[in-house]
Amino acid sequence: MSQSQQPTPKALALLPLGVFLTLFIGAGLYFQSQGVDFAFYQLPSVVAILPAILLAIILSKQKLNNAIATFVDGIGHNNIITMCLIYLLAGAFAAVGKATGGVDATVALGLSLIPAAFLLPGFFIIAAFISTSMGTSMGTLAAVAPIALGVAQQAGIEPALMAGAILSGAMFGDNLSIISDTTIASTRTQGCDMRDKFRENLIFAVPAALITLLIFSFASAGEAVIEPQQYDLLSVLPYIAILILAVAGVNVFVVLTAGILFAGLSAIATTDYGVIQFGQDVYAGFGNMQEIFILSMLVGGLAALMQQQGGLAFVSNIIEKLIARFSKKQGEASTRAAELGMAGLVSFTNTCVANNTVSIIVAGDLAKQLATQHQVAPKRAASILDIFACIVQGLLPYGAQALLLSSAFLISPLAAVSQAFYCMILAVVAIVVVLIRKR
Repeated sequence: MSQSQQPTPKALALLPLGVFLTLFIGAGLYFQSQGVDFAFYQLPSVVAILPAILLAIILSKQKLNNAIATFVDGIGHNNIITMCLIYLLAGAFAAVGKATGGVDATVALGLSLIPAAFLLPGFFIIAAFISTSMGTSMGTLAAVAPIALGVAQQAGIEPALMAGAILSGAMFGDNLSIISDTTIASTRTQGCDMRDKFRENLIFAVPAALITLLIFSFASAGEAVIEPQQYDLLSVLPYIAILILAVAGVNVFVVLTAGILFAGLSAIATTDYGVIQFGQDVYAGFGNMQEIFILSMLVGGLAALMQQQGGLAFVSNIIEKLIARFSKKQGEASTRAAELGMAGLVSFTNTCVANNTVSIIVAGDLAKQLATQHQVAPKRAASILDIFACIVQGLLPYGAQALLLSSAFLISPLAAVSQAFYCMILAVVAIVVVLIRKR
């Protein structure tokens, strides 16, 4: 994974990645044809990548011990290990926050503030806040979907429209949150500070969110009287605290540790929540991140092998030619074209793997090379990777988010993503910003 290596570009070195994608996509398509729920998640990605790693080692011209050493070096890269440690802390915070009632309290607080005539924009805001605080779109949808469905039925709102509202909010937070998997992956692979990436993201996310709010406001045709719900404001404070600390630029390890302690100790002091339960929830949070933790390490090792064999250099050359062709001046590869190249790379990868975090990890090294060669600031590269990965993830009918909503709302996955206006608008806004922004 060293940037100093200059291997000979070879298309054959990409074959292991092709094997991984073929196994993962092939299994998903097969199970989908059999009508299995969550078809693309039946074959665990950490299993699908194992044959690819074996093939990469076989293709390596290094001696076996050296090839394995290259693989292990990739796993142990500073960015990969740091990323994995942050995953563990983010998982622990999400688990403790949910166990201590933070998610339920946040939903109840939001419902108490929503005017009856603005249910759709209100649920968009609730989902956006929870997702930004928790750093997970799936956790947000699981918490909000049952309540949103009940309100939609009571108000006579089209289920797909309500599903689109909370999916839009969930993807807003998934993209913007400082503790989301995608932010962790994009900032670590591009080597930038999370606060800088957050501020860069606001340039894209705020206009898209405002336009989305307007659309959902005009689409709000129904009203429902929402019964006042009791909530403990103390349970909401940990989420607010980590947002403030993160935006203030406090180290992410400190932010997450403070959030875990705040949520756990405040519950211990005011409820019957015990120290042992606190410890068990922290450990459960670690377990929830097991798949992405292991996959990140394995992808890091596979990427090191592919780079050593010239696979990434081969792809880089192709993208370089495309960048040069679309640059303003003949023979000059522009920063703007490089940014669009990164967007296309991560979008294609995510379409294949249906996982925005994995797509960023897979595309991260190549995007870093493009950013370095074409003077793209690390914070901008990280932002573009995260934005376009989340756009695609929110619009994939076979993505986990769409599948979860389809089962909760009893609608087709395609119907759910067809109303995810935020992702569509963010795509337009992002492309426009890339094209017209001064550098």
